[in-house]
Amino acid sequence: MKKRVLATREILPGKGLDRLSETADLVTWPGAEKPAPADLAALAPGASGVLALGNDPVDAALMDAAGPSLRVIALASMGFDNVDRAAAAERGIVVTHTPGVLAETTADLTFALILSARRRLGAASASLAEGSWELFRMHDYLGQDIHGATLGLIGYGQIGRAVARRAHGFGMRVLHHDPYAPDDDLSTSVDLPTLLTESDVVSLHVPLTEETRHLVSARELAVMKPTATLVSTSRGGVVDEEALLHAVREGRLHSAGLDVYEHEPMGRELSPLVAEPYVVTLPHIGSATEATRAAMVDLAVDNILDVLADGAARTPIPGSA
Repeated sequence: MKKRVLATREILPGKGLDRLSETADLVTWPGAEKPAPADLAALAPGASGVLALGNDPVDAALMDAAGPSLRVIALASMGFDNVDRAAAAERGIVVTHTPGVLAETTADLTFALILSARRRLGAASASLAEGSWELFRMHDYLGQDIHGATLGLIGYGQIGRAVARRAHGFGMRVLHHDPYAPDDDLSTSVDLPTLLTESDVVSLHVPLTEETRHLVSARELAVMKPTATLVSTSRGGVVDEEALLHAVREGRLHSAGLDVYEHEPMGRELSPLVAEPYVVTLPHIGSATEATRAAMVDLAVDNILDVLADGAARTPIPGSA
């Protein structure tokens, strides 16, 4: 008998769901909108596996709705803050994520934000589209240089290192702050205060945990250069968005580039950061290429199939059995 697997979306990139349906009794949320926790709980009874996106809450209630058959929760995401990890551990459920396959693609997007924010490309493009480019003036859309600047990486894992490689192509000096990563040929390890005060660009590459929530708040922003740029492609809760808004509006920070937010998705209730001319905002598309998103789904499916076949998960989250 096929084991039941719940996927939180009916359509995902690539052929992963097709592969899963060949060996499992696949049940999917059919709605066009994001499912509510109660919607998923209603589909969960008897499920041995759950395939979820990175912003789908997977809490104890969903695990209990599935019942004792639930063995694996596979996230098509590198982040895993949406899962109640303690509840999963208590129930012996393996939680997996998708590191590795999205690092290079997310690093590309990170550098796109660095370029867009520091060179004010969004504001310049909007001016052209609005038909307001009627005169060439030397003082319009003046940004900050990237070449020769200092890049500070908070978090120096797969994505951070990929960003560092790109930075060297621009002749940037690279620093990083990560207790698990010493100096290497790309970057110098420093403490956080040194990174914040010396960097022209600060880029965030840490997971969202209790320790990293609001890691960058008013105190950290206050010691950054007024000509600096803050970039985040990690998780929205790592940045205190209200403090960031004040810093940019008051000219205490040059610019910011954001792909992630404390509240996602926004719908029509936009963060005030979206309207700021010195802030570039994107809708969480760091891994959004056809090949990378398909690879993420494939890896999530591989994790489910391996665990349900009594094997070891390929990419369990830290601390998961």
